Amino acid sequence: MAEPELQLGWVIVYVEDPTAASTFYQRAFGLQAEFAAPDGSYAQLDTGPTKLAFASYTLGEHNFDGGVRRAAVQEPPANVEITLVANDVDSAHIHALASGCTSLAGPQDKPHGQRVAYVRDPFGTLIELATPL
Repeated sequence: MAEPELQLGWVIVYVEDPTAASTFYQRAFGLQAEFAAPDGSYAQLDTGPTKLAFASYTLGEHNFDGGVRRAAVQEPPANVEITLVANDVDSAHIHALASGCTSLAGPQDKPHGQRVAYVRDPFGTLIELATPL
């Protein structure tokens, strides 16, 4: 049997209010809306070939028993991060903070030549702001 050819199509973040999350990412990071379910349970942003989307916790519970673990903003971030690539990480970091994100680590240069910063959005999601590799 041949192995299937797979590619990453979506990264879906579960939140209470997908519409609010989509609107926040449009404002904070300049991303463009691509699709939203009429009932507000799903919103997708145009981020190139791989899409960034938000789905409601309720939709997750409908998709499979138990749904997903809810983000706990007062605890360390979960085991997944979203990386948004920017040529000017310092400006992106400042704009993210002004838009409502919390800084976890300010911009810094890594040994491999990349400049990165880490923020957390108001919904509890870990975001890395990074220059291209």
